[in-house]
Amino acid sequence: RSSTRVKTTATQIEAAQGPEIKTRTGWLKAWGQRTPSSDTGGMQGMGGSRMPGMMNSHDMQRLGKASGTSFDRMFLTMMVSHHDGAIKMARTEQADGKNAEAVALAKRIEADQTSQIATMKQLLQG
Repeated sequence: RSSTRVKTTATQIEAAQGPEIKTRTGWLKAWGQRTPSSDTGGMQGMGGSRMPGMMNSHDMQRLGKASGTSFDRMFLTMMVSHHDGAIKMARTEQADGKNAEAVALAKRIEADQTSQIATMKQLLQG
């Protein structure tokens, strides 16, 4: 469905975010907070609000029907928006967070996803 470069980028994003999600879920459980359900894909903000840049079901349906270059462009564009939302949330945590480990993770998320956005934008231009 997509080019090798886009697949490689998607695999790298998944590898980076998997441990982050596991860590955040562990913290929520330890703090007695609700954890994201499988139907939200773990991507809702605190309080159940929708994360900025999160794709909705219509977006995902469109993506599922796309192929080739159309899929690549749609996927990359959606992921750049998604990462922008995650960076905003990470900056909020850095500014307002009380837990040093969570603030440190937010710094890593901002750095990692800023780099990933640069890669995705290069792919969009290529």
